[in-house]
Amino acid sequence: MKKLIIWPVLVLTIVLVFWLGQRSGARNVHEQVLSNSLIVREIAELASLEVQGTATIKRSNLTNDGGWADNLRKVFAENTIWVTVPYTAKFGVNIDEKNFKVIVGKKEVTVLIPATKLLSYELRLDQMETANKKGWFMFSDDETYTDVQKKLYTTTRQQIEQNTAYREQSKEKIRKIITQYYAPFNLTVNVKFEAETLQPQPLN
Repeated sequence: MKKLIIWPVLVLTIVLVFWLGQRSGARNVHEQVLSNSLIVREIAELASLEVQGTATIKRSNLTNDGGWADNLRKVFAENTIWVTVPYTAKFGVNIDEKNFKVIVGKKEVTVLIPATKLLSYELRLDQMETANKKGWFMFSDDETYTDVQKKLYTTTRQQIEQNTAYREQSKEKIRKIITQYYAPFNLTVNVKFEAETLQPQPLN
């Protein structure tokens, strides 16, 4: 009789332990997914914003003041160059263990991320278009075009880097993707970025 009672109790105990283990394991997996900062970190890094446009620069030795000296220069010594180059810029975040954190609460998750910034800027020189207008005594000079390209890169890169609209678009893209990651958990998601510090760079 005792054996008949012991076996059902033992079976129930095993089932109960198995059920508790499954539940505990599921909870642990759930918590690991929520707090897996490595995944969220990779998501944030991959969620870069790509911007494309055209950079243009004009360099001329004319003053266009209508004076006789300028008119004379226009005939004999004018050196005017136009350069147009498509560009590709990427905005996003550079993340490491010190400037990134995931805080999981009961009803919300907070993700702390560094400020968005310009990650890369590339001039598509293979698609560059140039034009020039020269006086009688002026000749083509490859060094002049090289100088103009350098000036164009420095000037337009700084303009793009200081563009707050692109920074905000980058933030919104990162917020959206991280929010989608946490959507199945029905949590309020707060993505907080560090304060931006824009440091103007001198134009060369």
